Amino acid sequence: MQTVTLIMSLSSSDPDSVDDPAAEVLADAAVMLAPMVRWLLGHGVPLGALTRTLKQVYLDEGRSELARRGQRVTDSALSVLTGVHRKDVRQMQTERPGRPALAPTPAAMLFTRWITDLSCRDAEGRPRASLPRQGPAPSFESLAREVCSDVHPRTLLEELLRLGLVRVDGEEVLRLSDRFVLPGRDPAAAQAMAVNVADHLAAAVHNLGCDLPGRRLLEQSVFAEGLSPQAAAELGVLARAIWAEALERMVREAEQRLDRDRDRDRDAEGAAPVARMRFGVYYFTDMEDADDDDDAGRARPRR
Repeated sequence: MQTVTLIMSLSSSDPDSVDDPAAEVLADAAVMLAPMVRWLLGHGVPLGALTRTLKQVYLDEGRSELARRGQRVTDSALSVLTGVHRKDVRQMQTERPGRPALAPTPAAMLFTRWITDLSCRDAEGRPRASLPRQGPAPSFESLAREVCSDVHPRTLLEELLRLGLVRVDGEEVLRLSDRFVLPGRDPAAAQAMAVNVADHLAAAVHNLGCDLPGRRLLEQSVFAEGLSPQAAAELGVLARAIWAEALERMVREAEQRLDRDRDRDRDAEGAAPVARMRFGVYYFTDMEDADDDDDAGRARPRR
């Protein structure tokens, strides 16, 4: 079948029409969990370790849910809501693991500034392939100090060298990539995946529980099937080009608003509320199964 479809997450209009809502939700969860389990298996993480981590996540989200409802957060209330035994609730109170940092690393911010800042463009308007290591702007040192004043430029350079994103040639720093892409086995790559996927999923979950169109978040995709491998590869190249344009504009717009908000905060009395955002894109392709019956029982995306 050859089709192109726009897909988005929307709130359920009639949840009572489902015979077993929990079973339906678990079936959808299995589809979302399958790639994560594949990744965990590749890193030698057994089911027992995931189960313990999942208990902790249930407890963390359970506390938030009870607070949202205006209910007291007690061991009993957590146990009833989450299904975690009271003994485990008490034991895990002191074993809460740290969450991945939501903010990008200084190295990521520096590299992004390099490829998006207008002062780092060549005569043809493209990001400079190299920058002087030291000196006034535009230079690697000046970018580093603009991005992070409490980390030495040499430290940021060493991190980008370690990641294979730059190399040093005399007094020049040469950029080796057009994108801040981390090696697959680098811990920071997994952390970046975790926060990106978490925010993407949070946007979709928000939309499923939101009945007001004006309050829904952007969470959409284009799905096509029946493509030749060459066509899928060509669309992947197009997706990267579209993202490069969107990235440049979004970074510029976000920095302008940050500057405006800093000016506003200086004139305001008291602490102003603050928000964060994440805007991203992904492109995925694989070969369609010739016979869906070969994958009977396997969790599969429902289109």
